[in-house]
Amino acid sequence: MTSLNGAIVLITGANGGIGAHFVREALARGAAKVYATARTPREWDDERIVPLALDVTDSASIRAAVEAAPDVTILINNAGASVSTPGILTHSDEEIRRNVETNFLGPLFLTRAFAPVLTANDGEKAIIDIHSALAWYATAGIYSATKAALWSATNSLRLELQPLGVQVVGVHVGWVDTAMAAHTTDPKLDPAVLVTKVLDATEAGEYEVLADDTSVNVRAALSAPLEALYPQLATTK
Repeated sequence: MTSLNGAIVLITGANGGIGAHFVREALARGAAKVYATARTPREWDDERIVPLALDVTDSASIRAAVEAAPDVTILINNAGASVSTPGILTHSDEEIRRNVETNFLGPLFLTRAFAPVLTANDGEKAIIDIHSALAWYATAGIYSATKAALWSATNSLRLELQPLGVQVVGVHVGWVDTAMAAHTTDPKLDPAVLVTKVLDATEAGEYEVLADDTSVNVRAALSAPLEALYPQLATTK
């Protein structure tokens, strides 16, 4: 288990939405410092928050972040890209590359870069990866594919880093009430509730968070026949 009390936290995509809630809640739980990263970081009103420029799709930017934040003990991979249409065949080349680089390669390369930092620092250490229920429900095209890839990578990283004292937490959630989900009228989870659940689970020593009913139900459906998860397939027989 990893306490936030006294932790040095780095959060990607921290300017708003879920990321901004992670910043505030980490401090509320006693974090000593929070690196709030974004491509163009915003100003904050707390001296414990360190704005840091970071583009997770750029290797030089990742190296610079490691040099600027050598004291990190908790890494939260929150930054993500979305898609304009659900069909993977309708995505542009640029949209596919942006999702792969932001949602999968970015957190993977950032974790690889910060792993030696975390293992070298004293205290309790953790990595938190924000997946999606859509990692298990392939209705969002390349977005679903990249989140599924990140889920698999998180499982691999957990096995490699656990012997080194790093807790790796994977988070699955459906719609969250942020700008990214503004287009849907489906039920949405309050981002503050999501962040509370994630950090509660981290401090309790858990490895996976199913943050809402959508995630719970989709995860359970994975053991059923494929037609149960995708009933449209049953109509084609």
